[in-house]
Amino acid sequence: MLPRPGLTAASAAAVAVALLPLVYLAVRAGEAGADRIAAELFTGRVAVLAGRSLALAAVVTAACVALGVAAAFLVARTDLPGRRALGVVAALPLAVPTYVAGFAWTATVDGFEGFWAAALLLTVCSYPYVYLPAVAALRRADPGQEEVSRSLGRGPWATLVGVTLRQIRPAVAAGALLVALYVLSDFGAVSIVRVDTFTRAIFTAFNLGFDRTGALVLSTVLVVLTVLLIGAELGTRTRDARYASTAVRPPARLALRRWRWPALTALLAVDALALGVPVFGLARWLGAGVSRPGSLAEVVAAAGGSLSVSLAGAAFTMLLALPLGLLAARAPGPVTTVLERLTYVAHALPGVVIGLSLVFFAVNVAYPLYQSVWLLALAYATLFLPLAVGAVASAAAQSPPAVEEAARSLGRGPFAVFRTVTLPLTLPGIGAGAALTFLTCMKELPATLLLRPTGMDTLATELWTHTSTAAYAAAAPYAVLLVALAAVPTWLLVARTGLTDAGPTAPGGTR
Repeated sequence: MLPRPGLTAASAAAVAVALLPLVYLAVRAGEAGADRIAAELFTGRVAVLAGRSLALAAVVTAACVALGVAAAFLVARTDLPGRRALGVVAALPLAVPTYVAGFAWTATVDGFEGFWAAALLLTVCSYPYVYLPAVAALRRADPGQEEVSRSLGRGPWATLVGVTLRQIRPAVAAGALLVALYVLSDFGAVSIVRVDTFTRAIFTAFNLGFDRTGALVLSTVLVVLTVLLIGAELGTRTRDARYASTAVRPPARLALRRWRWPALTALLAVDALALGVPVFGLARWLGAGVSRPGSLAEVVAAAGGSLSVSLAGAAFTMLLALPLGLLAARAPGPVTTVLERLTYVAHALPGVVIGLSLVFFAVNVAYPLYQSVWLLALAYATLFLPLAVGAVASAAAQSPPAVEEAARSLGRGPFAVFRTVTLPLTLPGIGAGAALTFLTCMKELPATLLLRPTGMDTLATELWTHTSTAAYAAAAPYAVLLVALAAVPTWLLVARTGLTDAGPTAPGGTR
């Protein structure tokens, strides 16, 4: 029998929404025929694109894990000077779209292009996907296991590697998966620094229209790579038996001693790369002035468009994510795991594929949605559902199910229990998921370019229009406002980790 039939049915409906692009790929690829697919697939170009895309994903993911875990450990578990302020700053690169950072870097540094330029851009913009869950996990981890390790004679660094990092590995693995899928789907950074990956090749083929079958084949290969990555991440979650999730007291902080200032310098250097260059570029563009009259009204209209479509996308995504997140927390098992992992498949597809698939869906199945804000909201839900599901599941897992069982024993029905008990307990997670989804909707570009209603512009589309023609002064107001608006949900995500709380501080240097 299926676990929680009502939640399972609602979760299956949410997954069906996320898999709509795969239906489009299957239909269009089927029209091409097996011979044409084979001719497109087994070529040297596909092999080169696959190797380069996977290499970029591997380099960026490894770098993000190293940076994210190191930054999280420094601000959560050491006596690093100014760690609370640095903890907030370390998350802010999440508010900078990769195409904004890319244009800032290329306008500031001559010859900034190629594989390693893309790796640097994607790393400094993406490492908060690992940093935020890692720092939250470090603050929740039970210090008792670490104290036992120390009592058995293991030093602080051996305890860090053998105990602490093992406790937070599920959170780090989840963040690493998001980074890897983000790299595979990113269009902004790789297009600006001229690196041919699957995403850039797919966008070029679709945009120019000369090889749509080839683009569909490349998209299908990207789906296969995504499934392999999801399987690898799932394996890291199941090999270890137990992970502590709630700390009863704050852990003692590790004294860095002579490493305090080198660690502080390294963290500041990462912040300078992630935020300093974009801020410098934006300030220079803004100082150059607005290039033509009437742009203030256009900026306000674009901001209104961004806010409206991002709010609609976040609301619809959270509506779909709620049953699946609750199912993952309350009824784990094979069925739940499959449903949850299926939401990640479309997350790695380029926005252009998502956009074209939903145009196909609207024209052939749901024509009233065509050229509406809700079709774009559907695209956002397809792209960003895993982010929302993870936030809801994490919050629901931390709320005790015994409270719900007690409410049922008092005669309350399932809906009443959900409304009065489950929903209030999971509201912090819902808020965090909504903030993260809103943030990513604000930054999304390819699907927005394709699906926004006629006459509607957003900050992202206007920014792309101006920067693609090197009109950096005209683009500056859009970029500044986009980053400023994106910083608000980023702050909310940081507050969710507890870094902004004063709280009790454990004695320094007692480890």
